[in-house]
Amino acid sequence: MDHQVYYRFTQTNGVPQESKLANYMSIQNSSANNLHQTFQSKLNLEASITPKKTLSSPQCIGGAGLVSSAPASPNIFNSFTPTLDATPIRCVSSGVEHPENSSSQSTSPNRVSSCSPMSQDVSGNNIALAYQENVGGTTYFYSTTSESCHAPDVVISTNIPSDYNVYPGTPNHIASLKSKQDAAFFISKDLQMEMMNRNALTLMQNNQQYADLPQVDSYHELCPLERIPSNSLHKTHLGYQASMYKALHVKTGTPYCLRRVHGFRLQNAKCMVIVDLWKNLNHSNIVQLQEVFTTKAFGDNSLIFVYDYYPGSETLLSKYFSSDQPDPFAPDTSPRPYSHQKNNILRHQQNNKLPEFLIWNYIIQLTSALRLIHSSGLACRSLDPTKIIITSKNRLRLSCLGVMDVVLNESNASMNPLALVQHYQQEDLTALGKLVLALACKSTVAVQRENISTAVDIISRSYTTDLRNLIMYLLSPQQRKSITDLMPMIGARFYTQMDNLHSYIEVLEYEVSKEIENGRLFRLMAKLGTINERPELNMDGAWAETGDRYMLKLFRDYVFHQVTEDGRPWVDMAHIVQCLNKLDAGVPEKICLMSRDEQSMLVVSYAELKHCLEQSFHEILNATPVKKDLIDVEDKLYIKCENEKTVNLK
Repeated sequence: MDHQVYYRFTQTNGVPQESKLANYMSIQNSSANNLHQTFQSKLNLEASITPKKTLSSPQCIGGAGLVSSAPASPNIFNSFTPTLDATPIRCVSSGVEHPENSSSQSTSPNRVSSCSPMSQDVSGNNIALAYQENVGGTTYFYSTTSESCHAPDVVISTNIPSDYNVYPGTPNHIASLKSKQDAAFFISKDLQMEMMNRNALTLMQNNQQYADLPQVDSYHELCPLERIPSNSLHKTHLGYQASMYKALHVKTGTPYCLRRVHGFRLQNAKCMVIVDLWKNLNHSNIVQLQEVFTTKAFGDNSLIFVYDYYPGSETLLSKYFSSDQPDPFAPDTSPRPYSHQKNNILRHQQNNKLPEFLIWNYIIQLTSALRLIHSSGLACRSLDPTKIIITSKNRLRLSCLGVMDVVLNESNASMNPLALVQHYQQEDLTALGKLVLALACKSTVAVQRENISTAVDIISRSYTTDLRNLIMYLLSPQQRKSITDLMPMIGARFYTQMDNLHSYIEVLEYEVSKEIENGRLFRLMAKLGTINERPELNMDGAWAETGDRYMLKLFRDYVFHQVTEDGRPWVDMAHIVQCLNKLDAGVPEKICLMSRDEQSMLVVSYAELKHCLEQSFHEILNATPVKKDLIDVEDKLYIKCENEKTVNLK
């Protein structure tokens, strides 16, 4: 039987495998073609829609053991020409033939004339089955049990796993998403630089200027993430001086972001209820709060908020409201007419405005985070450009959540911290309107009361009416607002955002797939290094210089020790990678290997070299005392299936 074709194996009529009939049928080469011709001749798509009669006796078909089960009525799913590559149909019998019926069939000296069970008596009761077969004029009888007739089928898959792992190339749907084609076999340079920059920032060490920073509770190796103000009078809107550090956890080594509130003494324990609520919030647009504690490690009473750390992030203020560009809404000291200032604002808006789809992207992310916060009975209270960070690919995250609830509620110790949540939620929506207005105008001064009318007029000229209506709804003080009312205003832009996210995920998955087998060439080099120049094996000092090992030694020189015509080293990484890939695949391409003294030459294929490599490496493994830890070196993966059968997926 061809090793590339797999059939469903069924023990036909329960015939034992040691049967001469089975041996006889297995050597009939023409039986499969006869079956194919018979099946085609009996295929009738014009038959009437009537139930098909079932044979009264099991049929024994040599070679394939197949029975046609096509329906009598035409069917588009069954109107095909059966071939040997198709999945065979299981042999099913609906009745049992009497022994006397089998003897009436004509026999041939070269063919099997009958194969029938003797299974029923005259009264119809079941008895022990006995099989008879006529081969070349000789009749053989076999007895079997009833269980053998119902032996379970063993289904063998027709898919053959590959013997090697090779990068399949760029899919067509990914090629259309990528803006530019990078290296085909390695991760893109932009993504690689971004990951390396994040890793470098995560492993950043403290400067000698701040070498006296102490260990705080379970966090050590503190490193300032922003400039620590030396003047104690420099305070934030909280009314306290604040600073931010990167620190590593003592037990896990995981980096965290520590926000310290200087000189704060916590006296009201009611605020810890809100802290527990914030710790349970988990959202893709929220920097999650891990824990809150007080410490005296800095020499004062400090309150520490521990958040997740996102290296390389920047705030909205530093990205879009930098001090390098003049703010057109800033008051002009020189006496000029109002029309001059408005013209400057229009020119600034046309040259520096953000794309509207980007603004909607930010609106969708911010409203998604606010929806979870408000539904949890909390309020953000820090919707400010200095507290919103951009982590990667226009991903926004709300940071410093919970700080306002703890610090500002300390002054009102007698008040329930959850009593004014609805009021704070309304302030969140107003702050969201001001933030969108500032992004659309790229000015933090535009949200001031005297500049709002001018800013809204500029937005009406540069953006769509939907964006203007959303800002006006958020800034209107007359009505009670809700975050759910913004969903109809966003409309179908939500689907555009979802499509962009899915496309970006596919690109990232494609980039990750390039690195799945990044250790494949290393495993080949590890095997070559284990074999080449080995002093001895099994008391044989010349083992590495004879037989298959000598060919591998010449192949190593061919890959790594190439020289030019004048004897200078010639280094080409593409040549090395190409040769190792061909060795891993075992391609039939042949190469010429030359000894170092140039007295002998060998013409071998990569398939032969791969065989030599595997054989030599297995010899080393057989001499190893402990082999159970070397399964990974064998470069194979064994998966135990649910039917307790082991499938080798090399």
